[in-house]
Amino acid sequence: MLDINELFRDEFSVLEEAREAAANVTLPADACREELLVLALRYQRLIRESYRLISRSDRAERELNRINEQLQQLAKQLEYEATHDPLTAVFNRSAIINQINQALSQGNVALILLDIDHFKRINDEHGHPMGDKVICSLVGRVRRAVPEFAAIGRVGGEEFTILLPNARVEDAMITAGYIHASLNASPLDVLPDQLVTASIGVSLGLRGSDFESLYGAADTALYSAKHRGRNQVALHDAFFRGVCETRTLKIYSA
Repeated sequence: MLDINELFRDEFSVLEEAREAAANVTLPADACREELLVLALRYQRLIRESYRLISRSDRAERELNRINEQLQQLAKQLEYEATHDPLTAVFNRSAIINQINQALSQGNVALILLDIDHFKRINDEHGHPMGDKVICSLVGRVRRAVPEFAAIGRVGGEEFTILLPNARVEDAMITAGYIHASLNASPLDVLPDQLVTASIGVSLGLRGSDFESLYGAADTALYSAKHRGRNQVALHDAFFRGVCETRTLKIYSA
């Protein structure tokens, strides 16, 4: 740290000379005026230097604030990229699993597991770029069909989860029905000549349970929906009956 006495050495010297001049009662008037003029000039210099330092400090503060803002934006961007799927902008697998486990620690959780029907056929017939467009378009339709508080995650290539915290199974089935009806209402804009449907499994996890159990139950229900012909919603109700059974609700059959 710079010593203040060193920083203002010249000014202190002038002040000391001014004190000596003021204390010297025999000093002529012209000499006093000269000392006052020197003091005024040094004081003027001090003001200029102070202004220069303040301006430099202000610029440094503005630059530091700008850098801090950039760092904050970069941190947000890195956090977003670490938690979101780059194609669909929904949560990636690890992020949605963390959200599900956190929700299970606070209350009951409903989980909707969705898998696009015959997606390999879409890729084979129309190419993988079209397959990506279909996934993005379908996710957009799902977003519009679920509540605002729902969290959507991509857990596989064409497999997605919809997290409904603090939800009843009835709420989950209604939401799954909305998704199913929306997909069957009209083709996706990117593939207007055919319907893109999905098989959907629904499960409920009680507070304190874990992701593996909840996901496994939804996956069992999803398998049942696919086994029975796809394009339908299946509910896993082991939590209610105490046994691993699956009740299937066939909303629509193409």
